[in-house]
Amino acid sequence: MLTATQSVFIILLCVLLTLVFLLLMRYFWPSSQRREHNEIIGWQVSVLGTTYAVIMGFMLYAVWTDFNTAEMNADSEANSLVNVFRLSEGLAPADRDQIQKLSRQYADSMINEEWPAMYEGNLSLDSHHIVQQMWTTTMQAKPASLGEQTTWNHVLTELTNMTEYRRLRELQSKSKLPGILWTVLIVGGVLTTLSSCLFGTDNFKLHAIQVFSLSFLLALALVAIADIDRPFRGAVHVNPLGFEHARDTFAESKAGFK
Repeated sequence: MLTATQSVFIILLCVLLTLVFLLLMRYFWPSSQRREHNEIIGWQVSVLGTTYAVIMGFMLYAVWTDFNTAEMNADSEANSLVNVFRLSEGLAPADRDQIQKLSRQYADSMINEEWPAMYEGNLSLDSHHIVQQMWTTTMQAKPASLGEQTTWNHVLTELTNMTEYRRLRELQSKSKLPGILWTVLIVGGVLTTLSSCLFGTDNFKLHAIQVFSLSFLLALALVAIADIDRPFRGAVHVNPLGFEHARDTFAESKAGFK
């Protein structure tokens, strides 16, 4: 997880270190001496660059896919909560009121406690207790008619779905790229960037601009991967929009004003 300030600092640091290396390379190994090795260096940079581009592209695609999955899963959890709330209208008044009360409490807990806790890398115990109470209330409900029995079955199905989505969200909030993959990304970025400094050219300004562009792009991509890698933390994260919509839905319903 990276804040916006940390991301900017890392990008600037990577670019600065690369340009410093380029200046040191020019001082200790003049361009005139490196120029004769440009053909070998070009082959090396081509292989390194292509290999690293494939690796980085795959990693960026993987973390972005996981981010979208986490976002859809959170929305599905909120949708199941709304379904539980609406379906409970078909139950006995006592059971309906209790389930709808717990549904409103769950939505509030998600917005006010769970999401801030996940941003810090934790989980809220309050929402866990609310889910347990919802299960207890649902399982203790005693349908008095065939219609109530059918409604109870649907409520149980949606509550099961919501619990499964919750478990997946908890796992997604803790998941991250393994350290070995980060080693590959960082080492590959360093090798690719520094290899571009080995070229011997007469136009140092042009070479510096090219090195700057490459280091900036690679640092930006690495920072993006680091931020998106934790879908519920960082500058770019999944928002509780589904639960905010659920809370609005509860407030608009007649039962929401009881």
